Amino acid sequence: MNDLSRNDTRKAELLSSVVEHIDIKSFDARPIVDAMKKMSFTSRDLGRAADIYNQMLADKDCSIFLVIAGSTSAGGCMDLYAELIRNNMVDAVVATGASIVDMDFFEALGHKHYQALEIPDDDTLRSLYIDRIYDTYIDEEKLQETDHTIGEIANSLEARPYSSREFIREMGKWLTVNGKKENSLVKLAYEHDVPIFCPAFTDSSAGFGLVKHQVDRMKEGKPYLTLDSIADFRELTDIKIEAGVSGLLMVGGGVPKNFVQDTVVCAEILGKEVEVHKYAVQITVADVRDGACSSSTLQEAASWGKVSTALEQMVFAEATSVMPLLASDAYHRGHWRERAQRRFAKLFDK
Repeated sequence: MNDLSRNDTRKAELLSSVVEHIDIKSFDARPIVDAMKKMSFTSRDLGRAADIYNQMLADKDCSIFLVIAGSTSAGGCMDLYAELIRNNMVDAVVATGASIVDMDFFEALGHKHYQALEIPDDDTLRSLYIDRIYDTYIDEEKLQETDHTIGEIANSLEARPYSSREFIREMGKWLTVNGKKENSLVKLAYEHDVPIFCPAFTDSSAGFGLVKHQVDRMKEGKPYLTLDSIADFRELTDIKIEAGVSGLLMVGGGVPKNFVQDTVVCAEILGKEVEVHKYAVQITVADVRDGACSSSTLQEAASWGKVSTALEQMVFAEATSVMPLLASDAYHRGHWRERAQRRFAKLFDK
């Protein structure tokens, strides 16, 4: 057996256990969440967070923003987020580019994430073109195919500035014809007119594909597509102004968290009177002591005029361990059945 064959065999061994995404409809978390409300520590925090999310869903005036940072989509929550869109449990999404492109769009192309049954030396993984997220593997060669697909989508579009929302909508449209997976957040968001924003969009596989698009167009002397981050901020603020009452369901923190909270301040700068975010839940493991956005408490956000302190809950827990409980609880309580669809993406139809 030559070295190439040995490498292929070893790679196949490491990429043998597919991550299976949890199905929040397949189990009813209400009894355990109700029991956890009577406990203390993180269990009680989760119980209160579930109550607040259900209040968001039951409030007919409340529009809900799902905020995703980190790698929970790769870790098994991908279908969970898709179901929130499918069942009208969120109205807009703000996320990292990795969550949207490297994870959701990646799997929508037919690729998979894998459980690391063993973690050899990371230099060995590099030699096999396997990327690692903690205990999860990604095939780098498939990720590069994703990069190229993003470039091909860019090549097919008019050469002008796009907000991330606008470009991700084109990705969703492309998936309706070419996708390999029905339960894709990007595809479902397009079909349900739920806008997705990635304020740091190029910090992902999208970045590689779009750089190649620009370089190739420059070589050909042709105009090229660009991303307009200011349009992102303006459009998300437009949604907040239109929404009125709003709630935040946040997984992780970082740029997506700050971006969605800042819409309140931006609206004020534009001379619009808007309410602070009335409801807010954040799930994070970040330490509050370094002052970073990922860990800054929702009460701290109140000092900036962004979030109300009346209906907020921090849950300091690893999100793949608690989001399935929170989402399943809300799905089975069923308040989403009475909600009107916002279809905020239609605000930007020309």
